[in-house]
Amino acid sequence: MENKNRLALLGNYLALAMGNYTGFITQYPRLIKVIFTSCLIGVLSWVFTPSAVALTQIKLFDVSYQDCPAEVAKGAVISSGSGAANCFIVTGKAQNGTNKTVYDADIFGRIYDANNDSVMQNRTRIGGIAEVPPGISDFEIRISVPASQPLPLQLKQFKAAGFSGQVRR
Repeated sequence: MENKNRLALLGNYLALAMGNYTGFITQYPRLIKVIFTSCLIGVLSWVFTPSAVALTQIKLFDVSYQDCPAEVAKGAVISSGSGAANCFIVTGKAQNGTNKTVYDADIFGRIYDANNDSVMQNRTRIGGIAEVPPGISDFEIRISVPASQPLPLQLKQFKAAGFSGQVRR
């Protein structure tokens, strides 16, 4: 019995090799559909694969701050709403080491007052940059600091990370 099965299978392979597909197709229609569908999905996923949108690290340096101009600082309040705040513009340079523009880069860092107390407790995201072109570019963000915290401020551990493609909003 086993030899008959082997001979039948060998006959199918020979018929397939010689161009007589009808015997093979009628015997294995489900297998052929699965193979065809798998190949079709593989080709389509290879052709229509979207570009990768990966997180890109941006180096920040020469970070400093200055007082806001009067028109920008007007009406500044802190998040708790308990009092007035000082307005500052944090400036620096961003270095994008890739050859693509980085979008929606979040700026992270720590800001301390003159007594080494954190200005923004439990918060390291300071702001964002909409676009960082390849190479070195300038950036600036506005921050509000409670008026009760002594100056000068200390800016530490600043870095940024963004995406190599536009992120939907």
